[in-house]
Amino acid sequence: MTPITEVEGRRLPLSNLEKVLYPASGFTKGELLHYYATTAQALLPHLRDRPISFLRFPDGPDGQHFFAKNVPPGTPAWVKTAEVSRSDGVSRQVLVQDLATLMWAANLVTEFHTPQWRADAPARADRLVFDLDPGAPADIVQCCEVALWLRERLSADGLHSYAKTSGSKGLHLLVPLVPAPSERASAYAKALAQEAEAALPHLVVHRMTRSLRPGKVFVDHSQNSAAKTTAAPYTLRARAEPTVSTPVTWDEVEACQDRGDGRDLVFLAGDIPARLDRYGDLLGPLTEPGRAGELPS
Repeated sequence: MTPITEVEGRRLPLSNLEKVLYPASGFTKGELLHYYATTAQALLPHLRDRPISFLRFPDGPDGQHFFAKNVPPGTPAWVKTAEVSRSDGVSRQVLVQDLATLMWAANLVTEFHTPQWRADAPARADRLVFDLDPGAPADIVQCCEVALWLRERLSADGLHSYAKTSGSKGLHLLVPLVPAPSERASAYAKALAQEAEAALPHLVVHRMTRSLRPGKVFVDHSQNSAAKTTAAPYTLRARAEPTVSTPVTWDEVEACQDRGDGRDLVFLAGDIPARLDRYGDLLGPLTEPGRAGELPS
């Protein structure tokens, strides 16, 4: 019998709690739900008002993965949704506005991915993102070097930047913006990626072409497109172990570069509560209007 729990007055069936999702560590679906419940205070502000794309992996990271943008069949009537225009027409996507919706969505076994804009201002970016993706033998250490260069370059334009691990191989840089058309944000991000390649030609590539990427860091600027999404802060990832896309301090980024060892920038679900106790939400400034910067004209 499927257990029923009550969250903020909503009755939720939570299924297969003992199912092992991450065989390498024995991490279960029940532990996944516990993780999302205990990190909700930090996670929810980064999801709220943004149409969610789910990467579902109901049989764990070794099973089938599939993206779901449309509202899933059987979604409770109380789950808020938003109309989203896409190239193939208009659809509806879920908004994760509260703990009850978060736990309903987590029960589907998901990564959470969001656009750089809010549902009430579609295609107006209120943040900029750079996805630093290393091509072997480059790794997160080289991503840290590129991130530090980008931080200085963004600062020269009056923009604050914040870092998080991707939860996979690389780093994400996030920049709070005074809302601007996504086309402008995309053009600016591409220009900075090209500047990074010119300044660090031994290390950076700004094009996605696979043959260019071995040993370098691909500065993926394309996720600033209104049609693209990025893994949200604190989302679990469908990897061999329950890794988390984790906010990090710039001191940690610098230490990783200095030591040449990226193992200190790998965080699992069990690491996050202690980090939140120590630092709070390191990406909290993304949701503070006073931190948002204007894109250069």
